[in-house]
Amino acid sequence: MDGRVALVTGVSRRAGIGFAIARRLVADGVRVFAHHHVPHDADRDWGADPAGIDAVIAAVGGDTAHAGFDLAQPDTPAALLDAARAAFGHVDILVCNHASSGPDGQLADVTAEMLDAHWAVNTRASLLLAQAFARHHDGRAGGRIVFMTSGQNLGPMPEIAYASSKGALASITRSIADELADRGITVNCVNPGPTDTGWANPALTAAVAQQMPAGRWGEPDDAARLIAWLVSEDGRWMTGQVLNSEGGFRR
Repeated sequence: MDGRVALVTGVSRRAGIGFAIARRLVADGVRVFAHHHVPHDADRDWGADPAGIDAVIAAVGGDTAHAGFDLAQPDTPAALLDAARAAFGHVDILVCNHASSGPDGQLADVTAEMLDAHWAVNTRASLLLAQAFARHHDGRAGGRIVFMTSGQNLGPMPEIAYASSKGALASITRSIADELADRGITVNCVNPGPTDTGWANPALTAAVAQQMPAGRWGEPDDAARLIAWLVSEDGRWMTGQVLNSEGGFRR
């Protein structure tokens, strides 16, 4: 064990990126506090993990604690950070992997409710988590924040609410990195590109695979490997960056 503690959000399905991140960090000796919000997945076409959240956390392994929080609520980010601190005493690493993928639309169809719902979870909650992390960071070496985006600046996306909320995180990364640099906290943003987490239908899966040089979508562990490096000692000199890890995706 190296004594570090990570709060990873969106660890609710074994097929997801959050699960892969948590597992890789545990393999690196990091203690993990895993956040999840099972009702969100249960509401979507892909559904909640069929084995249940306890099985998901057990499969993460290691010294892992967990709790469910609805990040759409404005007070939840601070409460989540407090829960992680209560479990392990401190938090060194924050990975904001959560995302809202609720009703969305193109410009002609998007509504204020859609925009607000995506903003609240994807953007506001991530920023408030970063705020709470920075407020309580005790000056230990190796402070890390990682946001997740989806390549909105690289090409068009039809989901306006989702794209705008995630794009905001990429745009604000450099500003937050500059503010926290003097405290030894790095801040980066990762775009994992098309990743197979079980949400795409067969037609979309086949179409996107043809645009990938490797002939396949990204795997959750592809993103996890990059994030594990960013939050490690080896990644200490990287901050304020948006890293597009897409396997050569040809739009």
